Amino acid sequence: MTRSQVRILARPPEFFPSLSKEGLGEILKMLKYNPNLKDYSQKLRREMTESERKIWFKIRKRQIKGFLFFRQKPIGNHIVDFYCPKARLIIEIDGGQHYEADNEIADKKRDLELKGLGFQVIRFTNLEISNNIENVLENIYKILPNPPLFKGGNLNS
Repeated sequence: MTRSQVRILARPPEFFPSLSKEGLGEILKMLKYNPNLKDYSQKLRREMTESERKIWFKIRKRQIKGFLFFRQKPIGNHIVDFYCPKARLIIEIDGGQHYEADNEIADKKRDLELKGLGFQVIRFTNLEISNNIENVLENIYKILPNPPLFKGGNLNS
């Protein structure tokens, strides 16, 4: 697989289609993170890169299949670029520094840790976002599960 293709590095164990807002809130409360990262994650939200901003304005407010995303979310000892709790999906945007040998190793280790927590991690490069954001969005769309067609249990009621 080439770097210009999306790399699916981990698969979540399941999708939670039946979660209410309360259930989603419970998942977010249970999501453990290093409290020392909170201030830095807020700073990162205020100072997004151009590529992060481009993706954020396309995925925020449930624009893809109705899924809610968070940006610069602390998870464990990491801050992930974008996080979708219902699909347990993490989207990472990689600039040039990610292709230095030490950073590639660190990214692989981080992805394995997140996979161990049950997350799916996908990565896109700044170049992919700049040159073909529609393809990036299409890949995200394909990875997200289809939401239920209706809520409730009975078509006849």
